[in-house]
Amino acid sequence: MEKLRMHSPDLSQDNIAKIRELFPGCVTEARDEATGTLRLVVDFDQLRQELSDSIVEGPQERYQLNWPGKREALALANAPINKSLRPIPDESLQFDTTENLFIEGDNLEALKLIRDTYLGQIKLIYVDPPYNTGNDFIYRDSFATDQVMQEIASGERSEEGARLVANPEGNGRFHSNWLTMIAPRLRLAKNLLTRDGAIFVSCDEGEQPRLRLIMDEIFGQSNFVADMVWAAGRKNDSRLVSVSHEYIVCYARDSVYLRENGVTWRQRKKGLDEIYAQYARLKRQHGADYRAMTVGLKEWYRDLADGNPSKAHKHYSNVDRRGVYFAADISWPGGGGPKYEVLHPSTGKPVKVPARGWMTPDPKKMADWIKDDRVHFGDDENSVPCIKKYLKDSEFQTPYSVFYQDGRAASKRLRALMGGDLFDFPKDELVLQEVIEMMTEDKDIILDFFAGSSTTAHSVMLQNAKDGGNRKFILVQLDEAADEKSAAFKTGFKTIPEVSRERIRRAGRQVIDGDCHASWNRDVGFRVLKVDSSNMKDIYYRPDELSQGDLLEAVDNVKPDRAPEDLLFQVLVDWGVDLTLPIRRESLHGKTVFFVDDNALVACFDTGITEELVKELAKHEPLRVVFRDNGFASDAVKINVEQIFRQLSPSTEVRAL
Repeated sequence: MEKLRMHSPDLSQDNIAKIRELFPGCVTEARDEATGTLRLVVDFDQLRQELSDSIVEGPQERYQLNWPGKREALALANAPINKSLRPIPDESLQFDTTENLFIEGDNLEALKLIRDTYLGQIKLIYVDPPYNTGNDFIYRDSFATDQVMQEIASGERSEEGARLVANPEGNGRFHSNWLTMIAPRLRLAKNLLTRDGAIFVSCDEGEQPRLRLIMDEIFGQSNFVADMVWAAGRKNDSRLVSVSHEYIVCYARDSVYLRENGVTWRQRKKGLDEIYAQYARLKRQHGADYRAMTVGLKEWYRDLADGNPSKAHKHYSNVDRRGVYFAADISWPGGGGPKYEVLHPSTGKPVKVPARGWMTPDPKKMADWIKDDRVHFGDDENSVPCIKKYLKDSEFQTPYSVFYQDGRAASKRLRALMGGDLFDFPKDELVLQEVIEMMTEDKDIILDFFAGSSTTAHSVMLQNAKDGGNRKFILVQLDEAADEKSAAFKTGFKTIPEVSRERIRRAGRQVIDGDCHASWNRDVGFRVLKVDSSNMKDIYYRPDELSQGDLLEAVDNVKPDRAPEDLLFQVLVDWGVDLTLPIRRESLHGKTVFFVDDNALVACFDTGITEELVKELAKHEPLRVVFRDNGFASDAVKINVEQIFRQLSPSTEVRAL
């Protein structure tokens, strides 16, 4: 019976397999000296011959981004890990029904673990990584044990191996350390995006130039969309210029696909709902007296403060039975258009013809517009008519690359929600909601692997409540201890993930208590998974090293402190099954059986499994089934398992661990 690998994929081997598809003669097999297993390897001499006219080698000059640690960063992105995602129901909210995920642990490891499950499935990635201001702590990823010990000796790591270290600006590898941290995470994130997906990365002026360069390299320069400039308010600093903005750097996964499929991003204009509300008030006050309603609307616009977003639409100042409209130019663009007689509906006399001619050459079409009340006439025939452009027909616009949103407002709202200043400089959930609105739809998945204050989750819930979508979020937050001097610690939170999850709980209740679209499923829960060591003993990965003395211990290759649910989620990760699918637990023939989404996967990790139970499970015709390697009542049962499924459910994949 084939065993599950129980580790993340080796991306180097995946890349070599892709090379083999293009140049099969350049890839061969060789035995790994460390493990003795056969691996795919590239014959670079042969590959050079295939690409002989397009090779840059040695000292030849080329345009590229390079830094100390780049090679290690690439190796780190590709290297497999023996890790697991362990479910934590007690820290979750609506664990059994939610389709949202909160992963606690190193985001590099988390990205590797969810790769097979969410490959090409994420519509939007938003991250707010450390800005590298000189005061930030950044992730320090280890490449070798001696390096870790060196860092512990120098004080860069704690005795427990904490991953966050200070990166002071005086450090000779200041920018290199930041690039080495961000590069492998961006590489892994890219492959999770859908073809019409995009990634948005917040940064300030300190690392924006290098962020652009590394994202050009990873995503491709042709996939650059924009540097969005967020003017968040003036800062009180002593520099020559007070920098009052940040950046959100945006790259598409495949800009050619977006262009060829006519994909556009649209943002709803601000201030519209207030205009519609005023129209409704005037309608109640004046009934069908549209002239009086128009006068009232113009007065309302005039009294608005200059900064009010509704005032930007003050040219939409006319009213009829359909709603608010703008009296737009009805003439032929560029001049030389048709000129024919149009009668004023009240005076019956020909109206003044626009100098450039009418916008339609067809008098019948013009007559239809007039009949349908689509043309705005003056009081008499002495003025040129206009075409009616309704506000409801132009609610959306292409997003601007520069926008203003006072950063203090988000801090104030979060302070009120959480009862204190638990996070410094939180991102604005309303700004991120606009990004979600402009490029995602119902059931899209949004990923944030620097979760922090969980702004992304809050924004997803807000947008779902607004338009009835059922978008899902995946958040990843390092299991970082809260500073004992911080307000969060004094409030009772021991770790940053605890604060992050509490923000989601409170925001969810707040959103549910507000106005919610009828189509929204009201999923404000989250399933907590924690990055941990593998559930399997080391011997599972190195069976060739099994000595005679290990035989008895190796009968059970699962660590003794791991529960069946832990095994189930590592199997889901290994098989690339959706980690939010509903899980049902049943007792059959005295054994505990897990049914994931009914028959997407069936698992039984008990011992003493009989043929009767195997036949019972086969009747469910699951897509996948998994048992423990030592879980069968006898060797005969183990041998017969695959035969039973071939007879009763031939399409089922059968695996053991």
